[in-house]
Amino acid sequence: MVAALSTSFTVVLAARVVTALATGAFWSVGFVVATAAAGPQQATRATGVMIGGLTLANVIGVPIGSFAGQFVGWRGPFWALAALSALAAVFIGRFIPTHEQRATVSLRAEFGALRQGRLWLALSAAVFIMGGVLATYSYVTPLLTDRAGIPEGAVPFVLIAFGAGALGGTTTGGRLGERRPMVTTITAAAATALVLLLMIPLSTNAVTVTVLVFLMGLTGFAVTPSSRRSPCASPATPPLSRPR
Repeated sequence: MVAALSTSFTVVLAARVVTALATGAFWSVGFVVATAAAGPQQATRATGVMIGGLTLANVIGVPIGSFAGQFVGWRGPFWALAALSALAAVFIGRFIPTHEQRATVSLRAEFGALRQGRLWLALSAAVFIMGGVLATYSYVTPLLTDRAGIPEGAVPFVLIAFGAGALGGTTTGGRLGERRPMVTTITAAAATALVLLLMIPLSTNAVTVTVLVFLMGLTGFAVTPSSRRSPCASPATPPLSRPR
């Protein structure tokens, strides 16, 4: 709402930072709830399902927001997102489990896990891979319009391709990562690096760049669910009780 009401770029930028902080907190808690509710054997798949909500939003929400911004101005999507966020808060408050059944973990034990080198390797891999994908995605519109010559009105359709690839990646990564986490992570990481590399010479053609954007979402988002199943992960917690 602050972004929609503002006329200052600085205020909009600050609002986006605050939104990002809230989003990060939401995903952190959401992963804990999802994996605890699913149990240790289904933790990776539960992570993939939850991230599927994000990728489904890329398939549906991003193109709709892009279209809406072209017709009603940039403030319209911000107002719509504010309303949807409030609605989502109501549903989360209603259906999230109200009582937890889990072991208590001390703050010292949580920080103690950071001494494990394998954990930092896993985190670094996820940061670099997703950082590369999302950094490229940040410039996807000028890449499509200026370099590939795609009309601005057709950009949302390419964004749908990215969202579809990301949705397929989280689903595939969640299922394959449950059985072969290391193979899935390494394969997805190598494929992502190859796709990003091919983006340099092959992004001048509308067809090839659309295919590469799809593959970027497919391979990049396949890493996140599988990297969740780390050999240095802490012991699983008992399932959460069902909502009332």
